[in-house]
Amino acid sequence: MTGPRDFDRETKDVEGHRYAYDFDLEVMHKYMVRAFEPFFRTGRLLELGSFRGDFTRRLTPFFADVTCVEASGEAIDAARKRLNPSVSFVHATFAEAALSVRYDTVILTHVLEHLDDPVGVLRRVNDEWLSDGGRLFIACPNANAPSRQIAVKMGLIPHNTAVTEAERQHGHRRTYTLDTLEREAAAAGLRVLHRSGVFFKALANFQWDALLKTDIVSPAYFDGCYELGQVYPDLCASIFLVCEKGPRDRA
Repeated sequence: MTGPRDFDRETKDVEGHRYAYDFDLEVMHKYMVRAFEPFFRTGRLLELGSFRGDFTRRLTPFFADVTCVEASGEAIDAARKRLNPSVSFVHATFAEAALSVRYDTVILTHVLEHLDDPVGVLRRVNDEWLSDGGRLFIACPNANAPSRQIAVKMGLIPHNTAVTEAERQHGHRRTYTLDTLEREAAAAGLRVLHRSGVFFKALANFQWDALLKTDIVSPAYFDGCYELGQVYPDLCASIFLVCEKGPRDRA
């Protein structure tokens, strides 16, 4: 896809599809942190694609030095209002961002699928931004989530990895499986330390949002979906990798 991108527009809701659901903010963010925490490295944190700071806010208890790179100026304005003034923001695309230090933990959550050159950005992380001994966390929506496979059987999307029109309007370029995600990390020179998923998901986000307004599902049920996702990562809402730096002199 060519032509300039309007990153402020891409973060806005479109008819029939929100950019961020309550399920994302109240459920998935909580369980992503639970899945990531055992692998965190102490020191500087770099979050690539912080949006309005909702996930950033869950990370700040673990890191005193936080930098966010975000291409949407409107999103940064919203994030500044809800985050501690100590959080630093860089208003730039990942291709343009100039960062003067390296980071011990780098996080991209539901960002890679938006990028025109995901391998190029991951290569910058590996070569320029990740410290020796640091770790990169990459989380993406899962093409093989049961909710998505059900949508295929219903005829709503043609195949698991399809990009819907609503997703396209939000800037999605692709839909990952664990294997394709790991392939791109390896192509960027990264070493994959761990691969898994977050939260077994048989319902679409809008259906989960409706359930969150009721007492039909309990906290124990949510915990059960998270634990089941650790057994069946290919059936999770999100998939993720924990990576370390690989050699720069790759072929």
